[in-house]
Amino acid sequence: MPPAVPSPILRRRRLGTELRRLREAAGLTGDQVIERIGWASASKLSRLENGRSRPDPDDVTALLELYGADAESRTDLLTIAREAGDVRGWRRSYPVMTQQQLGWAEIEAGCAEIREYNPVLVPGLLQTPGYARLRIVSADRAATTAGDPQAGEDPETEVRARLARQSLLDRADAPRYTAVLEEAALGERAGPSEVRREQLSKLCELAILPNVTLRLLQRTTVIGDFYLPPTAFSLYRFADPQDPETLAIEGGFIDVMSHDANTVNHYKVVFEWLCSAALSATDTLSWLFEETGRLTGTAAPSTAVHGAAAAPTQRRPSGRLTER
Repeated sequence: MPPAVPSPILRRRRLGTELRRLREAAGLTGDQVIERIGWASASKLSRLENGRSRPDPDDVTALLELYGADAESRTDLLTIAREAGDVRGWRRSYPVMTQQQLGWAEIEAGCAEIREYNPVLVPGLLQTPGYARLRIVSADRAATTAGDPQAGEDPETEVRARLARQSLLDRADAPRYTAVLEEAALGERAGPSEVRREQLSKLCELAILPNVTLRLLQRTTVIGDFYLPPTAFSLYRFADPQDPETLAIEGGFIDVMSHDANTVNHYKVVFEWLCSAALSATDTLSWLFEETGRLTGTAAPSTAVHGAAAAPTQRRPSGRLTER
C-alpha cells in the first residue's frame, strides 16, 4: 500500500495562507497585486488566497517574485502548488471514488491523527459493506422524498467508494485513529442481526490494529453532569504541522468544516470528556467480542487473550462546556 499523499484541498489552503502572509509582509493590497502582475480578473488573487482554485505554478511564481520571497520559500511553495493542482495523481490512490465521498477522502489524506464521534452511526472508516449499504439506501430514500436530484444514484458505487477510504487505516504510514462508539449505533435499530454481526466482527478486527483505538459509550453511561453531545464530529491533525487542525461537523444532509482554533479546541475538550466516560480500549474489545458471540450464539473468546473486562471506572470531566 503506497503512503498517503497530502490532499489537494489542504495544499490549496496552505498555499493560500502563505501567499496572503507574503503579500501582507510586502505591504501590498490585492488591487496593487492585480495591477502590477496584469491579471484581468480581480477575483483571481482572492480565489488563490482562499484556496478555492487550482493554482497555476506560473501564477504562483509571478506572485513570489513580486513579493520578494527567498529561494527556500519559493521552492517549498512551488512544491505545494504542484501538489495542490495534482488532483488526478491524488485520486490514483483510490480505486473508486464518488463526489459524496471525495470531500471526506481529501480531508483524511495526509492525516497524522483522526478522532471521531457519532451519536447514532458507526463512523464511515469503520463500516462494513452491509452496514454502509443500509445507511446509504435509507438516507437516499429521505433525500429522494425531499427532491434531491443526486439521490437514488447507484448505492454499490457509493459503498465501494466508502470502502476505498478505509484503505487509509492499512497504509504503512497510517494515521493514529480513535473513535468513540455509541452502543446504540450497534443495536437493533442499526439493521438486521446478520448486518450487525458482520459489523461487530469488523470492529473486533480493527480494534486490535496498533494504530486504532475504539472506545464504547454504553447506553447507561453518564457523561459529566449529564452532558449530551449534540452532533457527530471528527477532528483531524495533519502530518505537516503547518496545516491547521480541522474540525468536521456531520449533520446528516449537510457537513461543516472549521479551522478556527477556538472552535477546534472546544470539540477537543468534548472528545476528552467522551473518552473519559467511555469504556477503556480493552473493555471495549471484550464487549465487542461478547456481543459478537451473543449474535452468533457462540461463547466470546477468552479474555486471557483479549484482555479482562474489568468494571469501567467513571471519571468526571473537569471544566464546563456551554451547549448551543
